[in-house]
Amino acid sequence: MITEIFQQLNKPLSGFTPFFPASHREGWESLPEELRLRLIKNGEEYLHFEYPSLTATDFMEFSRTGNRSHFQDKMFLRRTALNSLVLAECAEYQGRFLDDIINGLYLICEENAWQLPAHNSYVRDTPQEILPDVTRPVIDLFAAETGAVLSMAEYLLRRELLSVSPFLSGMINKNLEERIFTPYLKEHFWWMGDGKSHMNNWTVWCTQNVLLSAFTRELDEPRKWKILEKACRSMDYFLDEYGEDGCCDEGAQYFRHAGLCLFNCLELLNGITDHSFTAIYLNEKIKNIASYILNVHVDGIYYVNFADCSPVAGRCGAREYLFGKRTGNKALMAFAALDYQNSEDPLEVNEHNLFYRVQTIFTHAEMLTFRNVPAIQHSDFWYESVGIFIARDDHLFLAVKAGDNDDSHNHNDTGSFTIYKDGKPLLIDVGVETYTKKTFSPERYEIWTMQSRYHNLPSFWDGEVEIMQKDGAAYAAKNVSYEPGTSVSRITMDIADAYPDERIHSYERTAVLKKGKQIIIKDHYEGALSQPVLSLMFYEEPTIEGNHIYIGDLASLSVTGCCEIKKQTLPITDERLKTTWKHDIYRIQVTMEQKDLMLIIE
Repeated sequence: MITEIFQQLNKPLSGFTPFFPASHREGWESLPEELRLRLIKNGEEYLHFEYPSLTATDFMEFSRTGNRSHFQDKMFLRRTALNSLVLAECAEYQGRFLDDIINGLYLICEENAWQLPAHNSYVRDTPQEILPDVTRPVIDLFAAETGAVLSMAEYLLRRELLSVSPFLSGMINKNLEERIFTPYLKEHFWWMGDGKSHMNNWTVWCTQNVLLSAFTRELDEPRKWKILEKACRSMDYFLDEYGEDGCCDEGAQYFRHAGLCLFNCLELLNGITDHSFTAIYLNEKIKNIASYILNVHVDGIYYVNFADCSPVAGRCGAREYLFGKRTGNKALMAFAALDYQNSEDPLEVNEHNLFYRVQTIFTHAEMLTFRNVPAIQHSDFWYESVGIFIARDDHLFLAVKAGDNDDSHNHNDTGSFTIYKDGKPLLIDVGVETYTKKTFSPERYEIWTMQSRYHNLPSFWDGEVEIMQKDGAAYAAKNVSYEPGTSVSRITMDIADAYPDERIHSYERTAVLKKGKQIIIKDHYEGALSQPVLSLMFYEEPTIEGNHIYIGDLASLSVTGCCEIKKQTLPITDERLKTTWKHDIYRIQVTMEQKDLMLIIE
């Protein structure tokens, strides 16, 4: 799709001019005064900033202990501080922030590596080296993003840096050449694609930032064409694996790094080719990718979540709004604008991608004044490519995962469901803890949040051995049927094959939303193992009274066909989980009495 248009290009490539440089005072001073003052105030927080030290032992900590956060937090803070200082200087333009900006540029260029310790490997899914090989740079997500941060900073302040020293831009260009452009053209990183390997958000996230670095520079014409050709191929590899329905199998949180990075790749391609790729926005798959984030929105801050995705996936902003604008989706524009207006941090002051922040700044006024559109009408939805079923009415929201256990960032969660009532989480998917070395290792499924027993799913027992779901494409739902409707919506599937035990002959699950009334979950088991134990995960504390479960003041759940109900409190101690779950969560285990179990939620 993308490469085909590239092959038909017959005009010179231009540079990419992402909004106004600081010297274009008319452009920056046209911003609302309140916005410019906020940018200056944010920059003042980093005046005379002591950029955190990054030591060799900081880098080695990941290999030694598995901790990712200590190094990453320092690395990201350097870039966040630099971004805020750059934007404050662009807004104020008195030179007050330049010294601190130059310090940041120097320190980032002095770093021995721009990749994360967790990504310090040339081959996918192989052990990471304890320290970087400075003679062979790795382009990972954050090496590419660091290149984009430096490129944007230099683009915005090129004239102002030159007034201090002609060597500053040269220093940045030298680092980009050695760490980004040369390895990009000479090496093959897995995320570039080859038509065989699985792609994910890395492909377009890295590609976006490489393009941004390359086309804000004065590179020679043949190298620009080579970079563009390689980028177009990678984008096609990424799109080849995306379903026509536009579903992001990594979830709403990762859509920001998948669908939205694809969008910015297209913005860059159009910006350097006199809009030669504009027709792509009319493609049905591209329009479906844009719409995904709207379709999986539950209410307020909550989204449908499975796998590593959190139900609190972040507020929408300029990228969602502009993607809606390019694809002619006014509902998406309205949704993104309203979400932006309700955001606690609309200017994304903690975002370490400078380009995103500039996009936001120059779309800010338009999003604040976007009005007079019809109310967003959500419909039921079936995402066949991933196996996600969504049904809703005015009070209840049901999402069910069919598919298999081979998603990117997979959890063993085939057949699981989440339920919301009046926009509040009722039966939940916990999400994922802070990433460590174990998260992306052969021990991944030792982590409790990845296991089926901590999802709304059954476990089976062979004596003292608990049988849970297993990861892999073979562990999938079968006989899936679904039926959206105006009064009743339902999905049915058999999830027995998601478990690695042939003694589980079948486990049929049906989830029904009777609109305006209730949700019914019916499970039927056939097999040689003893009766399964169903786990149910709650955010609000449930109270058990006989065969009834009361979920705070929010809802009630009645159980038919059980012989035992037990409650367990799960303390939330992980910092990443704490951003979603502000208190303990709860697990109820329901033991099936015979072959049938029914839950009624109302």
